[in-house]
Amino acid sequence: MNRDVAWAILTEFTKGDSLRKHARAVEASMRAYAARFGEDPERWGIAGVLHDFDYEMHPRAPHHPLKGAEILTARGLSVDLVYAILAHADYSGMPRRSLLDRALYACDELTGFVHACALVRPGKDVAGLERASVRKELKDKAFARTVNRDDVYRGATELGVELDAHIAFVVEALAGVAPEVGLARA
Repeated sequence: MNRDVAWAILTEFTKGDSLRKHARAVEASMRAYAARFGEDPERWGIAGVLHDFDYEMHPRAPHHPLKGAEILTARGLSVDLVYAILAHADYSGMPRRSLLDRALYACDELTGFVHACALVRPGKDVAGLERASVRKELKDKAFARTVNRDDVYRGATELGVELDAHIAFVVEALAGVAPEVGLARA
């Protein structure tokens, strides 16, 4: 499966703009980490694109991502990518075994949180977003309350990166796709 096919699947099942932007943002973070770790950015990006493709249909656990995994398997997505998508949800019972699995888990919640942090900045600009600002907002439980802070911390730990470095890395990845995810200056 290539990126165009993955995006077609996403848009077939995901009509909401915010979830599509989230998929693109996670894709960018995954591609950046793949390059950093000497992995295939195309494959890792596909995992980012598809990780929540079924969320609008199945927004509650355990249907998401279990039902989506069935669709992706039927559509020919490789076993390791389907596994990574399953493993990004703690309740799936799939331990994160590979670097791909851990990266997807680490990028998912933090990417959404960094996006939320950028949206409240002047011009909705992610470029220059300070790690300290993100850390401060992580402590504010009322800010972006749907983001699971434990997942953010655990994600960095499981990926084997320090949280501040992870934040800076995701900010940089999102800056590269800012116009596509609604974070460019007006």
